Amino acid sequence: MTSLTASPTTAPSPLARILPYLALAGSISSFCLGTSFGKRLFPLIGAPGTVAYRVGFAAIILLVLTRPWRMRANRGDLIAIMRYGAALGLMNFSFYMALRTIPLGLAIAIEFLGPLTVSLLHARRPAHFAMVALAAAGLATLLPLRQMNHGLDPVGVCFALGSALGWAMYIIFGKRTAHMPGTQVVALGMITAALIVVPIGVHDAGMALLTPSFMMLGLITAVMSSALPYSLEMVALKHIPANRLGILLSVEPAVGALAGMVLLGERLTLMQGLAIGMVVAASAGSVLFSDKDHAAH
Repeated sequence: MTSLTASPTTAPSPLARILPYLALAGSISSFCLGTSFGKRLFPLIGAPGTVAYRVGFAAIILLVLTRPWRMRANRGDLIAIMRYGAALGLMNFSFYMALRTIPLGLAIAIEFLGPLTVSLLHARRPAHFAMVALAAAGLATLLPLRQMNHGLDPVGVCFALGSALGWAMYIIFGKRTAHMPGTQVVALGMITAALIVVPIGVHDAGMALLTPSFMMLGLITAVMSSALPYSLEMVALKHIPANRLGILLSVEPAVGALAGMVLLGERLTLMQGLAIGMVVAASAGSVLFSDKDHAAH
């Protein structure tokens, strides 16, 4: 109702309207580029070491920028943040472990099953179940059920599914921190994740993590794939409706596939490309149908 009485001078400028969408596009692009860049560290320090760099440096950056110690939190709030951070750690660690043997776009597609499942937990309409079936069909074409040229490494698939589980938990636990300042929660969550994954990376990579040139590459990876995307996504979250945001985020597997092809030389088979298309369509469709349900009510 306030929009009917608002002064024309309060209307957002064209730049203000498009800025959140540019921020979201920047977030998706930065994440995919940063992850592609990070994958180049695998031969040097391994996947666990790369995760240690990404999460550890991101935690330090967010700690300095947000100063989360100023936030007032009770014991229940701290437990909620720790759960959120543990989910964040599981998501990051499993995702990078999957990237050892799975192309980037396909790993993101499988990981998307996490938020897709959460969004459809309360599905009632036939269209919702159709989206689940579409995503399942996409996943089925990727699983190495038979010896086919588009089948994926089973260990990599398991890690990607672990990342999907971590993403689902990240969403569920993240909602339980909604009453707290978002930037500071992210910082504390990243610190919690770092306490989990950094020791694993240190144990796996050892003293190689202290190599200055490797550390610089790790810092770039952390900024591009964690600190910058999360910051840009916060701008988008504040101004883009949740359902529309979900539709736009659905293109991330396709962007990841493109980044993997251009930067890492990863070539997908026709069936793998089709599988990514199925997951993207299922994710976007689930949000669209949810939006129609809310409009009907």
